[in-house]
Amino acid sequence: MTNRFKADRRLDPRQASILEAIDQVISKFGDVESREEALAKVNSPEELLKTESMKAMMEAFDEEAAVSSSGLVINRKTIVSAPDGNSVDMQFIRPDSDEILPCVFYIHGGGMAFTSCFDANYRAWGKLIAHQGLAVMMVDFRNCLSPSSSGEIAPFPSGLNDCVSGFLWTHDKAPDLRIDATHIVVAGESGGGNLSIATTMQLIRDGHGEKQAGLYSLCPYINGTWPAEDLPSSIENEGIFITVGSNLIPMGYGIEQVESRNPVAWPSFATAEDVAAFPPTLISVNECDPLRDEGVEFYRLLLSAGVKAHCRQVMGTMHAADLFISAFPDLSRMTARDIKAWVNECRL
Repeated sequence: MTNRFKADRRLDPRQASILEAIDQVISKFGDVESREEALAKVNSPEELLKTESMKAMMEAFDEEAAVSSSGLVINRKTIVSAPDGNSVDMQFIRPDSDEILPCVFYIHGGGMAFTSCFDANYRAWGKLIAHQGLAVMMVDFRNCLSPSSSGEIAPFPSGLNDCVSGFLWTHDKAPDLRIDATHIVVAGESGGGNLSIATTMQLIRDGHGEKQAGLYSLCPYINGTWPAEDLPSSIENEGIFITVGSNLIPMGYGIEQVESRNPVAWPSFATAEDVAAFPPTLISVNECDPLRDEGVEFYRLLLSAGVKAHCRQVMGTMHAADLFISAFPDLSRMTARDIKAWVNECRL
């Protein structure tokens, strides 16, 4: 079988090889008419089988040979989220020491709709960040289409509320967790990149902005409508790992949030006023990602609002390639080190 990705000379050859394997198990959804139809599609027997296949593939990314657990403490925290009173689990990973450490509050990807911070690839990613000398708190918020560890599926703003609640709990419990409350950076990739930005915005709106030292958002999924002529990457990179030319996730998250142009649901709708109080922010994008240009545009919005902001583009890479640790260990280590460097730049 011909590997169609090898024809794209921009892609690192390692990326082309893994893309062909992923393409066999990841679904390319079309449009749906309602949230109910989106739920039915995602949770059909056929799709659930594909989900299990993808999870099995991802198990390889938490091999001890790739990222050792040695020298780390890993445990689970359970909190009560406001305002719904639901339980949210969080994964806490830190070096096994009594040192007071900076903390990365990490929000997993999956389009606010899929995956869990307890999945193997996120467990490995959290360990890799912790090996940089950081504490890592990973929140397992409520997804909008497929259950995380909570078992509950809920549209916007449920997942966002869980992220905000998790951040505030982490900040309040900083002495018990042996983390520096003045040195907590919010981070996340893809849908977690959306929620990392939205969490920042909501914390500021709620009067808690002074508790967040910085933001590191990778390949953020923030536009809400694709393809978009003003975002060329949404056209030229469509189908490389992910497909964005579908309304399935926006419908599942709550299509009225797109229609009302709600920036806390879809941060591409944000104005300079919405982001003017943001902490120092780094946006990281991947060259061959359909989402590349919306991340770049958000970076430019931050600059226009006078926010200290930087943007890095990782050449030759697909969406969220940084997290495929066993496949691209050098890239993963470089991004983990970059997160540590940004954390060092951000302190209240």
